[in-house]
Amino acid sequence: MPKELVAIAVQQPVLQDYEEGPLAAGDIRIEVEFGAPKRGTELTGYHGFRGASFPMGLGNMCVGRVIEIGDGVEGFSIGDRVAGYGNLRETHTWNAERALRMTDQMTWKDAVCYDPAHFALAGIRDGQVRLGDRVAVFGLGAIGQMTVQMAKMAGAAFVAAVDPIAKRREVVENVGIDLALDPTTIDVGEELKKATGGLGIDVAIETSANYQALDGAIRGLAYGGNVAVVGWMKECKGGLDLGAVAHFDIPNLIFARACSDPNRDHPRWDFGRITDHCWKWLSDGRFDCEEIVSPVVPFAESPQAYQEMDLYPEKSVKLGVAF
Repeated sequence: MPKELVAIAVQQPVLQDYEEGPLAAGDIRIEVEFGAPKRGTELTGYHGFRGASFPMGLGNMCVGRVIEIGDGVEGFSIGDRVAGYGNLRETHTWNAERALRMTDQMTWKDAVCYDPAHFALAGIRDGQVRLGDRVAVFGLGAIGQMTVQMAKMAGAAFVAAVDPIAKRREVVENVGIDLALDPTTIDVGEELKKATGGLGIDVAIETSANYQALDGAIRGLAYGGNVAVVGWMKECKGGLDLGAVAHFDIPNLIFARACSDPNRDHPRWDFGRITDHCWKWLSDGRFDCEEIVSPVVPFAESPQAYQEMDLYPEKSVKLGVAF
């Protein structure tokens, strides 16, 4: 029988058998080749928060090839490469209208960066990054990695990246940035001011959901600059001092979430427009996703790898799984 990765209880991932039902009209069946979990909101459920129930499927996106086609499906052939949302399992049955067709030049790593690209684009747009701006990205998981590349695409004249994990800083350094900072060794706010001639950055994009990072973003900001809060914050129990500089530098705190419609630019923009642009750019090879999805482990080792992703974040950027 095919297997899937599930959490049977809080922080207890296992491989478990499942059965595929008959193929319904309008559906296609996929043999999965690669996949990836999602560190942020997925781990929140894995830890038992936000009304989580178990068993819980683990994983965010999968890439594979079509092996069966249901009645009424047009435009797909056996062997086509497709991607879509779903937990890590050996097969998936998807409605054909929701499957994402992959181009020949597209890699599986491009495809599994589709979801983080949505939230990166929301941060760039809601943060109002403009041509020539100085930008700092806080948190270099998959969303932060995509945000750095989008900031450069948007025409930022200066891009800084902040994360305590060396592996993640190395990835953004390889795509070309102006400054990489380890917040555990320096005062990030001061260093951003120094790097910008004392003015500060125009836009900070906070993706880590860490209050110390948000504090550094505010202190490194230019007068009247924007902070796009992309990370899903929990209760603040320290690390943020809004009395330090906020009332003097009057930062604009903007909470950004790609899938919260109506969009800030409604009706011109909505979540569908965001997703369409992200898939088009990924299909065209506009981003370098090769080092973002790292490490890549065999599916048989995914329970242990998932635990390590949770307990040892310094070992990975975005975990990939090969079937």
